[in-house]
Amino acid sequence: MTVVHKRARDADIGRLRTSIDLFCGAGGLTSGLERAGWSTVSVVDNDRDALATLEATRCAVLPVSGDAAGRCHLAGAKIVEADICLLTARDLRPDGEDASWRPDLLAGGPPCQPFSSAGKERGVTDPRGRLFVEFVRLAAELRPRLILFENVQGLVTARGPDGSPGGVLRLIQTAFEGIGYACRFELLNAADYGAAQRRVRLLMVASSGKEVPHFPPPTHAKSATTAQLHYVEPWVSLGELLDGLPYPDDDIVTPTGKYASDLLSLPPGSGLKTGGIVEANRPGGHWGYRQDAFVADPTQPSRTIRAASTPDWIWDRHGLLRRLTWRECAALQGFPPGWRFVGTKASLFRQIGNAVQGDVAVSVGRHLAQSVPDNDSRQAPESPPWPPYFFKRVNYTQMEHKVNGAHRQRARLERSA
Repeated sequence: MTVVHKRARDADIGRLRTSIDLFCGAGGLTSGLERAGWSTVSVVDNDRDALATLEATRCAVLPVSGDAAGRCHLAGAKIVEADICLLTARDLRPDGEDASWRPDLLAGGPPCQPFSSAGKERGVTDPRGRLFVEFVRLAAELRPRLILFENVQGLVTARGPDGSPGGVLRLIQTAFEGIGYACRFELLNAADYGAAQRRVRLLMVASSGKEVPHFPPPTHAKSATTAQLHYVEPWVSLGELLDGLPYPDDDIVTPTGKYASDLLSLPPGSGLKTGGIVEANRPGGHWGYRQDAFVADPTQPSRTIRAASTPDWIWDRHGLLRRLTWRECAALQGFPPGWRFVGTKASLFRQIGNAVQGDVAVSVGRHLAQSVPDNDSRQAPESPPWPPYFFKRVNYTQMEHKVNGAHRQRARLERSA
């Protein structure tokens, strides 16, 4: 383990709610929590570019927006480069604190690729899919008052060791309950919290106190009518966000090659289609949009920002068809202006796409901060049941596997032969 940088904690750290971010990446969750009033004690990752981004941002002395105390991002925090499997609670505590110290919040999003529909969906057979065990181990050592866990929505139906959909989520819940924490799960869409991006992620909040906090209600809604009914704002569109950003003077990528003419003819909100395997309930075959060949609709929030250097195309304000730049993707991910990303172009897109969306982090962080003061108890509450739509997803996945599972297995064998 290597400690990249240490500084004395701010004088404020004893008064603010303290948080530790495991799997911090480039700091999407950390920056959102700090804007929500949390003080970061330590952040951990093994991605050197991401940690260099955090160090560069801290050295830039970037103020936390809206913070009355004038704090700066990551001031006083340990930035730790480590394999999480080798970490102990001592590595994460503030300097000089003994084993009785506990953070108010332990947060993190273990690697999502094992459960993501954009990956190979190997689940717990992928070593990265078992890193939540280390998350649980550190939670048992640190005894935080609250835990915040983030991952892709595919985790809801991910198959456990017994092959059953939903098995991984049950495994995670049982593990946290085994160390005395009750768990609440929900799927949150970033667009419902003011992001100009449709990004649905699974969140879990866990507590060893008197009750498990709920998640914050949405602040935005898809339609203006729904927004009026619920006294919230309409979704923020991609076009609105881009209009508020400087026009890029570099990083302009325009279409070339065999797809160029096809892309130029596509209307916004559509893309080049992919073919797929014909299955029993899909006689016409699967299809979708090529991930690298979709023209965004500026009147809607963007599609999910991925960890790839081929984001969606846009018709910009000058009538040019071009890709979203990494800076625009960072804004869609809710990073504060001035965040100092370090690395190659491919690394920047990867850091940004892998991050927790910042607007969601702010909303959840503010909500959880209100739950800390009265949440100490000697007996953990019971975990509330999963949302009903979780079971609908699990049941559909089971049914769909019965219909097409054997066919897919044969197709995989044929491809690997």
